[in-house]
Amino acid sequence: MYAVVTSATVIGVQAILVRVEAFVSGGLPSFTIVGLPGAAVQESRERVRAALKQLGLPLAPSRIVVNLAPADVRKQGPAFDLPIALAVLAADGHLPTPALRRVLAVGELALDGGIRPVAGAVSVGAVAAETGLQLLTSAENAADAAVVPGVNAVGPASLAQAVAHLRGRPRLASVVAHYAAPGAEEQRPLPDLADVKGHAAAKRLLEVAAAGRHNVLFTGPPGAGKTMLAQRLPGLLPQLTVSEALEVGRVRSSAGLANGAALDLTPPFRQPHHSGSEAGIIGGGANPRPGEASLAHRGILFLDELPEFSRSVLESLRQPLEAGLIVLSRASGRLELPAAFQLVAARNPCPCGRLNDDSGTGCHCSPEQLRRYQRRVSAPLLDRIDLRMNLPRLSEDELLSAQGGERSATVRARVVAARALMLERQGCVNGSLTGAQLRAVAAPEPRDEPLLRDLVQRLELSGRGFDRLLRVARTVADLAGSSPVTALHYSEAAAYRAA
Repeated sequence: MYAVVTSATVIGVQAILVRVEAFVSGGLPSFTIVGLPGAAVQESRERVRAALKQLGLPLAPSRIVVNLAPADVRKQGPAFDLPIALAVLAADGHLPTPALRRVLAVGELALDGGIRPVAGAVSVGAVAAETGLQLLTSAENAADAAVVPGVNAVGPASLAQAVAHLRGRPRLASVVAHYAAPGAEEQRPLPDLADVKGHAAAKRLLEVAAAGRHNVLFTGPPGAGKTMLAQRLPGLLPQLTVSEALEVGRVRSSAGLANGAALDLTPPFRQPHHSGSEAGIIGGGANPRPGEASLAHRGILFLDELPEFSRSVLESLRQPLEAGLIVLSRASGRLELPAAFQLVAARNPCPCGRLNDDSGTGCHCSPEQLRRYQRRVSAPLLDRIDLRMNLPRLSEDELLSAQGGERSATVRARVVAARALMLERQGCVNGSLTGAQLRAVAAPEPRDEPLLRDLVQRLELSGRGFDRLLRVARTVADLAGSSPVTALHYSEAAAYRAA
């Protein structure tokens, strides 16, 4: 007999439908899987055999052929265990085939018949919602996929429960997602800006960065507070919209990270170690998956000890910093991964970290060591960083002070107000302004041309650098509630590119 179950495979962060066809006939006993299956899919035969035996329906001696269509797309991972088991049961007459027509099944089977979670549940849930199919998967995956609007996801704990559900006795209830009310406080606690002593100028820079979504680079000696400041930027950012949070959830799910049945509106903050590989940070691999850059989508990618990252990783960041996505070209095809992140980086001024340090311990680096260290970060990458600042070590008075300054909530209120101005005026934040939009909303007045000429010459600005200066000046003006961009705003923006 013949039966079909719909399943899906995730490539990057996109899910595509797969038809799982099973044909059971007489002949020499065998179990063959075709349709370009990977090693994990080939191993499904043994997991399916054991799970069916636990169900009390062991495979009869027969010839079984399972085809995964389309056959020109490689199928990876254990997500096809559940649909293969259901298709074989239907083809062998143990399940009514009409019950499988409106089902999309994904899940790994344990040897005792339990259903385990797999990567990509949110992407699969989106495809299920688009096609009107009921998603049949593990309880953990059903909770992840439930955040997709319009999805009908059920999560049986075992193959036995899945079979009983398809037979109609009993029917499982759909998992319901939880959405935070708009404007509610963060769903997870974030470090507060008031914890940081001193560094008034750096805190102002973070406010500008949060408002316009500008990239940041802090340079300073060890212990100056670079990491502490960077970790407080998420607390200054507005909450994600529902659509943005779904994008983030899809990336996390495709990387094998659980989301749960609640939509997290907090912007992600990723801090990979500098020893990370290019595939781990940028994405890719034999079975392409999102890297840290994509996991920071709609949030912050923090690279501490920036010069210690490999040159290939740093240069690969240039494309997503401009386009907001990563394009991986392989012999098997072209893959796009979302990566619209805000880059925050930190570095020491020299290998020993004591260059221009007032603590009394001088720098011991040779001129050649200093040159090599500074060349690890290329000029094209630095040109894509809008805001740069040298952080000095805190003084004794600042360290002993009990006052940390404004709380994150106070600063975030100004950031939200500035963001509202930007979105109403041009539909995007200032850090994402195109050339045409920039000329429309931040074109310099004739009276400001002498100042800008001086800034271009003094800062040695490229065309890209000049545009980024204008974007930052526009953000400074928006924080001040000013419609025109004035010389004061240009001067403050220029101060953030002097480092």
